[in-house]
Amino acid sequence: MPPALDLSSLPLPALEQLVAELGEPRFRALQLFRWIHRAGATSLEQMTNLPLALRERLTTSAQLAPLTVAEQQESADGTRKLRLRCADGASIESVLIPRETKLTLCVSSQVGCALGCRFCATATMGLQRNLTAGEIVDQVYRANALRPADDRLTNLVFMGMGEPLANFESVATAIELLCAADGLDLSPRRITVSTAGVVPGIRELGHRLRQVGLAISLHATTDALRDRLMPINRRWPLAALFAALREYPLPRRRRITFEYVLLPGLNDSAADVTRLCRLLDRLPSKINLLPYNPCRTDQPDLLRPRAEQLETFAELLRARGLTATVRHSRGLDIAAACGQLVVTGAAATRHGFEHPFPGACRRMSRAGRARGAASTGAERTGQYVSTGAQPQRRDRSAQQFSDRLPAKPLN
Repeated sequence: MPPALDLSSLPLPALEQLVAELGEPRFRALQLFRWIHRAGATSLEQMTNLPLALRERLTTSAQLAPLTVAEQQESADGTRKLRLRCADGASIESVLIPRETKLTLCVSSQVGCALGCRFCATATMGLQRNLTAGEIVDQVYRANALRPADDRLTNLVFMGMGEPLANFESVATAIELLCAADGLDLSPRRITVSTAGVVPGIRELGHRLRQVGLAISLHATTDALRDRLMPINRRWPLAALFAALREYPLPRRRRITFEYVLLPGLNDSAADVTRLCRLLDRLPSKINLLPYNPCRTDQPDLLRPRAEQLETFAELLRARGLTATVRHSRGLDIAAACGQLVVTGAAATRHGFEHPFPGACRRMSRAGRARGAASTGAERTGQYVSTGAQPQRRDRSAQQFSDRLPAKPLN
């Protein structure tokens, strides 16, 4: 039997085709779409303005399978981490980050990741599977359901578990669903997609979703170091990455964000400042400097910088005319900070794999919090890097991209 249609993954035209095949008028599709993407309905039974006969027919050919909030953790700084369970039992994590006038949700795009970045706990999971568009948007709906009606999400960042551009079609469809006028009607300018450097995906993002923000997980200024930290660089080295970025159809007054995890003794030299300036020359950009958040005991050479090291590096960049911001760590005490998202134990098991360092993230984040209490606020950060594991799969991820041009760009 073929799998049931995932209603929450279908755009409005697909829903219109579905209801027409069931002998219903076109406006029923709009009602269905609004229930899912505006009201956040979790079952067909809640859709009381749809005829009972239609709801019964839908259950035979389609499904609505919302995520389940399996666990919530709240940090002392107000950050909240959600452990979400998919219909097939797979688990992912999302993070709610409150700021003065913003409420940002960091969403995942894959169960695990295949890219193998050394500074990321998600890398230890390997890649289990891509998330569907419905599972991506439902992270937003489950988070909104936990908030008061007048305190909903304002911003969305694809910086959780997984590489968004290795799951391009689901991510793009999810963004289009979230920006739909009959759904949440989010502005694409309030959405940021972060990538480790999947060059074909960057090009396709520019064709289809040029109004969303683009962030690049850079973290090194030479191919030699980036090859070591981020194996994806062996497939698309810095020259290929920056060639794609210089061709990117960036909207006026927009800049590309470069995420740079500072690793003392590896990427924090004066030569790195010079090379970074050269890479970003005449490219509209800003740099987010982040401290490394320890979460893996198998990477002893990766050290967390002191607050003054971060600020010194930022000042050197500013002196050269670059825009550089030191980001603040949020959720360290619940392992929700940059690079710390991981599902451990049975939920993460894949072909006999279990996280090799259970509890390491929690123990090390507590240690980091203790150090942070004695330092200035400049040591904190709050972004999430889309990274992952198993570098031998990097070419397989690339194969999903083609030269097709999307029929309907979101401008």
